[in-house]
Amino acid sequence: MKKSTTLFLTFFLIGFLNSVFCQELQLSDPESVGVSSVRLSFLTKTMNAYVQAGKLPGGVVLLARKGKVYYYEAFGSSDLENRQPMAKDAIFRIASQTKALVSVGTMMLQEEGKLNIHDPISKYIPVFKETTVAVPSDGRNFTIEKAKREITIRDLLTHTAGIGYGYGLAQEKWKEAEVQGWYFADREEPILKTIEQMASLPMDAHPGEKFVYGYNTDILGALIEIVSGQSLDTFFKERILNPLGMNDSHFYLPNEKSNRLATVYSYKEDKLEKAPKPGHMVGQGMYVSGPRKSFSGGAGLLSTAMDYAKFLQMMLNKGEFDGKRLVSRKTVELMTVNHLGNIAYPWDSGVGFGLGFATVEDLGKRGRMGSKGEFGWGGAYHSVYWVDPKEELVVVYFTQVIPADGLDDHEKLRNLVYQALED
Repeated sequence: MKKSTTLFLTFFLIGFLNSVFCQELQLSDPESVGVSSVRLSFLTKTMNAYVQAGKLPGGVVLLARKGKVYYYEAFGSSDLENRQPMAKDAIFRIASQTKALVSVGTMMLQEEGKLNIHDPISKYIPVFKETTVAVPSDGRNFTIEKAKREITIRDLLTHTAGIGYGYGLAQEKWKEAEVQGWYFADREEPILKTIEQMASLPMDAHPGEKFVYGYNTDILGALIEIVSGQSLDTFFKERILNPLGMNDSHFYLPNEKSNRLATVYSYKEDKLEKAPKPGHMVGQGMYVSGPRKSFSGGAGLLSTAMDYAKFLQMMLNKGEFDGKRLVSRKTVELMTVNHLGNIAYPWDSGVGFGLGFATVEDLGKRGRMGSKGEFGWGGAYHSVYWVDPKEELVVVYFTQVIPADGLDDHEKLRNLVYQALED
């Protein structure tokens, strides 16, 4: 074989191996990143105890520090009835954890000069030019008045647009329009058609006056489709998932991966039971056999712990992963600071909200282990994640439990992650 041919094959093989393996976070022993293996065993014992007590079916925990995965464990079962052990590469419905990717996608379009986050959304979706708000008058009675100003993209990113999930004062009107709750996988229409219905319905608060968690990010997903000229599914694949090597993240599963989708359970009255199939918000959903037409930017994505950790590591790396930059350092900085100002965050003391992420502002007020500057969120199926820049830490916890009444595993997870840090 000629020397030139040998060199070509060598470089081809190196390039091929890099493309296959370099997009994985490097596995490492805990001590190499300043974590105690002995103390980490408390985490393993605790998660297994939840399974043994019948409080959790199973799940996956992935912890990374300084760019290295030092804990990556599956526990329990992905299917209790068939006694199928949980696998590390199990696929989970991540619901509202989809919002983080849409928020990044929105900022990518700003970086390209295709939008400004202070633009009114009517610039791209004209039916939002004039919206209304349900204002309380007496008890559950309300009047409908014109919104004081237009909704902006920034309002949507910060959940200050006044748009809920259709359960506010005017919930009967939302119910009549068949727009309630975050689950869209069963819809036979594209997301934009659903979003346009919302514009005529009374919102829960005036734009910029209150934190109202709801359809904000679904609207952003539709906006991305309009501005990019692509479906959200295609935009995600080309601009986020493929560059990061998130090969097991989908809105709807390819049939060949359906056996990896973890089963959904409900924990109520101190026992687990299998959620209905397909069900709606509480159920298995139509992520395999559904119509595959509605790409919900607010709650539609499926993913694995490793895939999602890559996305979070990109955020921790200030917009870059494996030599590929998705957004600039300054964009990440803007996204991960509190934008609420005088608007109260309703669910936790010492916490604010940035452009797509909850942000920790005051550790003492919050009263939980962590760091100021930490950012994260979670999903309806009881998954949770956070990024702690001070500790160079990424935490991903996936399980499939809805409702999860009375479970305290999230707070224990946090305590057990931080108590194991040694340096």
